[in-house]
Order: sequence, then C-alpha cells, then structure tokens
Amino acid sequence: MTSPDTPGSLAGLRPRLPSPVQEVADGRFERRGVRLLLKRDDLIHPELTGNKWRKLAPNLAAAGGRTVVTFGGAWSNHLRATAAAGRLLGVPTVGVVRGDELAGRPLNPSLARCAADGMRLHFADRAAYRRKSEAPVLAALLRAADAEDAYVVPEGGSNAAAVRGCRELGAELCGLADVVAVACGTGGTLAGLAAGLGPGQRALGVPVLKGGFLAADTEALQREAFGGRRGAWKMDDRFHFGGYARVPAQLDAFAADFEQRHGVPVERLYVAKLLYALVTLAGEGAFPRGTTVAAVITGRPFP
Repeated sequence: MTSPDTPGSLAGLRPRLPSPVQEVADGRFERRGVRLLLKRDDLIHPELTGNKWRKLAPNLAAAGGRTVVTFGGAWSNHLRATAAAGRLLGVPTVGVVRGDELAGRPLNPSLARCAADGMRLHFADRAAYRRKSEAPVLAALLRAADAEDAYVVPEGGSNAAAVRGCRELGAELCGLADVVAVACGTGGTLAGLAAGLGPGQRALGVPVLKGGFLAADTEALQREAFGGRRGAWKMDDRFHFGGYARVPAQLDAFAADFEQRHGVPVERLYVAKLLYALVTLAGEGAFPRGTTVAAVITGRPFP
C-alpha cells in the first residue's frame, strides 16, 4: 500500500495494489444495458484480503509493534485477519470473542485458525460485549483479557484510521464505474470508499446485518475520519437474509451459480449478499441503461 500510514513491514508483504478490476459478462445485467465490474480486493494478499488489509494497515502502523486487541464473534473474518497479520508481522494479538459460553468448548474452525496464528482468545459475556463502546465496560473487558496496555482495534476494524485507509479503494475506482457497491458489517469500508470516489460516482452499501442502524454508524465514522459526511452514498437494507452469518439455501445456491458462471469464488457471509442484491436491483430496473456497476469483492470463502 502506498499510503504514508502503511508500516514498512506490511508493505514488505507485497500486497497487490491497486487490486484488479475484472469485467464479467452476465446476462442478468446485459439485458438491462448494465456493465458489471468486480473489484477484486480478494486478491490483495493470500491471508489479508480485501477490506481487512485496507483497514488493518493503518491500525497496525498506529500500534507501533504493541499488542493488538480486537473484538468479534465466533466466525469473525476480522479476528482471523488480525490473527494472521500478527503472525506475519510478529505482533502479539488478543481476540475478545462474543459469548463466554464458548469458553472451554472445542474451537470452531474460524477460532482454531486464530489460535493457530498465535491469537490469545478471551471469551466475554454477551451483555458486557454489547456495551464494549462504554469506557468503563471496555476497561473491564481489557483487564479481564489481560490486555490493558494493548492497542485497541474496534469490532470489524472500523475506526477513523481504517476509514481513511479505505478511501484509497474509492480512489482506485475513480472514473471506472457509476455505482460502486460493497457489503457492510460495520460501515467503515463504505465510509472510506464513498469519500474516495470522484464527482458523479455514488456508493451503495448492502448491510449483512438486520436492524437498519448502519447508515447512522457510517455517517458517524465519516464525521470521525473527515469531519462530516463525504461522497454520495446510501444503504439498501433488504438483503441481510435474516442477519449476520445467515446463509439460507437460496443464497447458497445463488452463490454457487455465480461461481459456476464466472469462476470467481464467492464468500457467503458478505459477498454473496452483495451480488444477490445487485442482481435483484438490476432486475428491478434500479440502474439506468448505460450504467456501469462495480461490486467490491472483499474476501474469499473460509475455509
């Protein structure tokens, strides 16, 4: 990454930046007069893919070699990426995992990967975890995890530094698409992406969680990073399929079909919902003829 925020050690991992842009021929878009591009952020690095690289690079620079503590659920892509970064860079990592009932149970494949990469796991009570943005609760969680002096990266990696890191994603797509769409978990990638796009371009966020709160979170992140709202962007909350990590048979079948059509591996928790949303929107006539839509492929399937 060429950003001045990027630590030299991360640059030494040879990220593929800017990530490739791939045009795909898909009749569901072509019959509507719409071009579909895939922004292949999944090809940035074998282990730190997509928005995880863009978010973690500036935060690891800020950590300056200190232990990094972060947060996530039992299947968190962010926890795995942070653990992998720690192993690759020799930085200690601590993962605070939602759900103390998981302590003592066999680790699922995602958490087992984190542990294999050297991440120390601490399982937190769900009620306390929900309140981790409150300073006293966060302090208690850090004490319990023996990570009081660690550099804290929020759940999903979204903070002002991460948002500024994701602005480069928008800059890489300047002039290439009319609409740039991304799946959203915390809003940080969308916040940065929208700020980096050029005049006449707009960003579309597809939340993978239900609740309708991400628009406010995204605007708050832009205020923190840039002092106010930046770029033209909106959310479409219709495609969460019941909530985070919900992958019903219909969505899985759609993803498998897209893989077969285009030879692109489709990550199910985020990317599948994004692509499903774009196919649906194209079918609804949401994109005028002549529109070029870019879908940001933020990660690969796990395992």
